[in-house]
Amino acid sequence: MTRTKSKSLPAGIARRNPSLSSSEVKELLMAQRAEKKLKRKLAGEGRVEGTVPVSAGGDGKKVNESEVRLPEVCEAERKRRKKQKNKKSKKVSISNGQQLESPDSRDDEEEGQENHYGLQRGSHSYGIQPLGNLFLSTSGRNVRDVGLGTLQVLNDETIIDILSNLDGRDLARLALVSKAFYVFAHQDSLWRNLVLDNYKGELGFQGCWKTTYLASLVPKYAGPPHLPLKVKDFYSDYLFQSWLCASLEIKPDWLSTDNIEKRENLSVEEFIRDFEEPNKPVLLRGAMDSWPALKKWNREYLLKHAGDIDFAAGPIHLKLSDYYKYADVVEEERPLYIFDSKFAEKSPQLAADYEVPVYFREDLFSILGIERPDYRWLIAGPARSGSSFHIDPNSTSAWNAVVRGAKKWVMYPPEVVPPGVFPSPDGADVATSVSITEWFMNFYGETKKRAEKPVECICRAGEVVFVPRGWWHVVINLEESIAITQNFVSRSNILNVLEFLSRPNSQHLVSGTKDRVNLHEKFRTRYEALYPGSIEAIKQKTEEREASLRAQKTSIWDNAADVMTGGFKFGF
Repeated sequence: MTRTKSKSLPAGIARRNPSLSSSEVKELLMAQRAEKKLKRKLAGEGRVEGTVPVSAGGDGKKVNESEVRLPEVCEAERKRRKKQKNKKSKKVSISNGQQLESPDSRDDEEEGQENHYGLQRGSHSYGIQPLGNLFLSTSGRNVRDVGLGTLQVLNDETIIDILSNLDGRDLARLALVSKAFYVFAHQDSLWRNLVLDNYKGELGFQGCWKTTYLASLVPKYAGPPHLPLKVKDFYSDYLFQSWLCASLEIKPDWLSTDNIEKRENLSVEEFIRDFEEPNKPVLLRGAMDSWPALKKWNREYLLKHAGDIDFAAGPIHLKLSDYYKYADVVEEERPLYIFDSKFAEKSPQLAADYEVPVYFREDLFSILGIERPDYRWLIAGPARSGSSFHIDPNSTSAWNAVVRGAKKWVMYPPEVVPPGVFPSPDGADVATSVSITEWFMNFYGETKKRAEKPVECICRAGEVVFVPRGWWHVVINLEESIAITQNFVSRSNILNVLEFLSRPNSQHLVSGTKDRVNLHEKFRTRYEALYPGSIEAIKQKTEEREASLRAQKTSIWDNAADVMTGGFKFGF
């Protein structure tokens, strides 16, 4: 006779508890079985009527066996109650009959994973786990390889690159092929690119890029939001890392070092002597105390005066009101970041709310008038937004003033390439981490081990950072922030700028202007016409200063002005 398991017990539980889902019925059944197991164990040890012996740590008093609970029973009941309080757990089928777990179902290993990484939100929406977890899996299989078939030999980055050539309809079809393709075809970066590539002036961000894409096709789209389905046993470092970088908390260790020199009530002469000529960064306090923006600028003020104005944010221009709706709900590795060079022309009111600090008012590029390269930007973005490692354009120096929020800075002098940063030989391009968080996660620890330590600081509202020419820097917003930044050319760095603009490959290096080829000639000609003999005098003064520095055997860190460098474009 073939033995079969009785179904009367689960059915009875279901009848007595009609509000429970099937998975919750199973969990309750497991709890009851665990209780029976405990009873049998107690009986086998000679315990009578549920009495707990003193040697076992009890008080010899009889207890009700129904009140005895194993740890796993308590855990099962805790989970059941948690699910019952929130949402019933479901199994959802896709077209080929495979079952995926609903977002409310979470594996124990994923819960541990959250605590291990220190995340701001729960486990991965699609259940993706780091590849190392495969070695701890009881199934011993990776759904990725099974679902990709012969394509499993390709790495995940290559697969994403291939899928980036598909349109939304093809991605949706591909998601029905297998669990693996369901996960790959739902990567938010693919749908983000589709939205931005087909952007028509209104973003209307819906909380995730796939739903936003559908809404862009059907303006009155009122369908349900996309609800990710968790796939068990899917392991991928590449896909997991993108989500991890968007979910990871900013670690206190990343913020602990603050070694920049800070000055207040500095005279212009002292600033030039101590920082601009030696090419050293400094954090200035009190330099923007007179700005109306410090008192006025917040989200409400900006929306009132510029809410309907289109600002540059990555590859698109969008209304400020639409941007803040996006920033309020976005959870992604690289949030869009307002970085607009024409903000003053678009909103004269915003331009009237600030003035250039006294230390930076010598701006020689201004002699070019409307032909000058882009030089000032309004910067706004949520926490985690910012700019990856770069050197400011055209060998200029810069200042960055925080009006609201706070920014973490990490800076390296021109002669030291930061860890995880790989500039091309001609200086035209820079390869670095996909996101700022990824760099901090993978490379910030290396800065502590190197002999050449970076200059670091947190710049808060009312403070200004001076960024000398040629210095590498990465900036990440620690909270929603608003800032103004400008690049400038003074007599202290005009020789470097002229040398940079005259390089043979300058047409590939110069940025912020349409006339890259003739910028050097225009600038030099106009400057010499206004200040005849000035360039030779500056050369002589610079040579004397360098000779004095060499005589003092100054270190390369204090003599960064000796290095003729610059030319890397913004890396946003």
